[in-house]
Amino acid sequence: MRGVCWLLLLAAEPAVCAEPAAPVEPEFTIHIRMHQFQPAELKVPAGVKLRIVVQNDDDVADEFDSYALHREKHVPPKSKATLFLGPLESGRYPFKGEEHSGSGVASGLLIVQ
Repeated sequence: MRGVCWLLLLAAEPAVCAEPAAPVEPEFTIHIRMHQFQPAELKVPAGVKLRIVVQNDDDVADEFDSYALHREKHVPPKSKATLFLGPLESGRYPFKGEEHSGSGVASGLLIVQ
């Protein structure tokens, strides 16, 4: 009988046992196409954790490298890499790609506002 009472209590109060949903970070995508970042400037909100997906659409490996953000991520060809950042203060955070002969180095800017 006690087991039935517990089951009824749990069925009547599902919120009691449920865990709170984890907050979802805003997600932004940067593409690498022809050894260039698209968009080259990305505006994101200040004071929150962020998820940045770097999608390499090229046939060769590249990277996302930022001294200001303390991140370096290699991105194989035709794949993506995910970076978790923040919360960040307002400001401008430059990043660059890998140097490729003939096309130089891709550069970009994360603008936090």
